[in-house]
Amino acid sequence: MKALHFGAGKIGKGLIGNLLNKTGYEVCFVDVNQEMIDCINKRNSYSVELLDEEHSVEIISPVSALNSITQKEKVIEAIVNVDIITTSVGVVNLPNIARVLAEGLLDRIAQNRKKIDVIANENAINASLTLKKEIEQIISVEEMTQINSHVGFPNSAIDRLALSKKGDQGEIALVEPFFEWVINKSEMVNFDLPLISNAIYVENLKPYIERKLYIVNMGHAATAYLGFLTGESTIAKALRNPEVERIVRAAMVESSQYMIETYRSDSQEMIEFIEKTLKRFKNSNISDEILRVGRSPIRKLGYEERLVKPARELFKLGLPFENLAASIAAGYLFNNPEDEESFALQSYIRENGIDKAISHFSQIEHAKMKEMITKHYDKMKNNHKMTH
Repeated sequence: MKALHFGAGKIGKGLIGNLLNKTGYEVCFVDVNQEMIDCINKRNSYSVELLDEEHSVEIISPVSALNSITQKEKVIEAIVNVDIITTSVGVVNLPNIARVLAEGLLDRIAQNRKKIDVIANENAINASLTLKKEIEQIISVEEMTQINSHVGFPNSAIDRLALSKKGDQGEIALVEPFFEWVINKSEMVNFDLPLISNAIYVENLKPYIERKLYIVNMGHAATAYLGFLTGESTIAKALRNPEVERIVRAAMVESSQYMIETYRSDSQEMIEFIEKTLKRFKNSNISDEILRVGRSPIRKLGYEERLVKPARELFKLGLPFENLAASIAAGYLFNNPEDEESFALQSYIRENGIDKAISHFSQIEHAKMKEMITKHYDKMKNNHKMTH
């Protein structure tokens, strides 16, 4: 079995390529980084190091790689002949691979090959649908009709912290022990292949996407913003502060109530998921910097985003959101002059005040909600540093 994967980056090698290889696929990566491509082809393998106590290293083989710019014809040929196509190029780069994918898929159809699924694994909601729309924009209606009848674009949700380091045998992917790859089975067209090893297949992806955004990503951001106020440098160090851990855990529990109310999620499963997530955050083998996790606070404090959406929904339901409010307040105190959004946010607050900032950036207008956030904001601002 053969798989073609666009993007030989950290997630491509540390999660997608890794699991495809374990399923029995010979994986061919498509990238533009010639050094990375040469490194993979020289050894027909690459290394993945687990960020656990043992730091065990796994060799992923057999693998190969192609350059999408200089080896376009070979990429098209591969699209025709493989069994599955996956991506992890970053959602902004999906337009860059749409043309070669369209050409390859149309060639494949002309040669009467079997149906194929294309799974975009990007840190964005419905990335496969986004990729499909990019293809739609550059080909004719007739050609798109052909693709729609032969190609599935199942959406997915992925979760694994992946970093990298230079080794004497090229770049090594560094990954945390936890991972999740959830695939929407109802959007697939090829059911002749074995299920991908350790992937989860579901009929409805939305609960998984929202659980990641409103519990994992929310908790991560909350830790960064609260940790910033304690003067800590990493997520793991921030959670050593009992008060930071208490607020973050309580905010995650509050957010899980939104999941329980909306999707009838099992409350015990939610508690277990929260504890597992906190354990991931506390992994001292991962140097997860607070300034990195907290960056782009304007986006992260948005109306539909990780901190504000669950708080709004809980407020509407008449359920507690005190710790989410504290986490939002901490977000408004995140002051990193080197981060463009943080600089803009602090400038706006200085000129207009926190009340207007909450209306402007989070679009929260309800007086009681704003009152709770500003109460925490004022208290944290006056304390400067939370108790160690």
